[in-house]
Amino acid sequence: MIINKPLTWTSFDVVKRLRNISRIKKIGHAGTLDPLATGVLIVCYGKYTKKIEGIQTQKKGYKGTFELGKTTPSFDLETEVDGTFPIEHITPDFLEEKVAAFRGDIKQVPPQHSAVKVNGVRAYEHARKGEVVQLKIREAHIYTYDIDASSFPTVGFTIECSKGTYIRSLARDLGVALDSGAYMSSLVRTFIGDYKVEDAVDMEDIKETEDFFKYAQQFSQ
Repeated sequence: MIINKPLTWTSFDVVKRLRNISRIKKIGHAGTLDPLATGVLIVCYGKYTKKIEGIQTQKKGYKGTFELGKTTPSFDLETEVDGTFPIEHITPDFLEEKVAAFRGDIKQVPPQHSAVKVNGVRAYEHARKGEVVQLKIREAHIYTYDIDASSFPTVGFTIECSKGTYIRSLARDLGVALDSGAYMSSLVRTFIGDYKVEDAVDMEDIKETEDFFKYAQQFSQ
């Protein structure tokens, strides 16, 4: 089932809600989406949970905005701005030059406020206690990375990337590359493989068990 994840909901919030509505315990999602992001969240149940691993490996698409010249500890709006930096030197050509460097194979460190497990505990649980943990560098691939600076210092972006890419980390790393700062101010996952946000179901449309199976059936066809 393709769910358009609501803003502020965690991915597990969606799974938990669908478990309650459907009365099915075996339900999982194919790829965590941050609470402050919306868009495609693939939810599988029963025998279809075997497809989760395969879905997770597919190309993903995102669109959203970065705010240049400022940083937050979480690299998004979950936390307050903790630093401001100059932006006067960032010309369109300079911005494009630095964005281009992130296309292709990249290495990045996940955000401290992420679902990565460290000794069995989610990194964001440590972060919310003020604890800093060591997170391993991860490899990813950026297929396309296009920007729109017409509302500078708010920069719009569209990205197609591999599994394991952290868009918030791209915001942080772009800010560093620009000799400034940046954080992600909005994010929509537009697709996973062939599953598009245009075909997604809003959670408000799934109120009863019958609704769940109606949309689940459409997804499985």
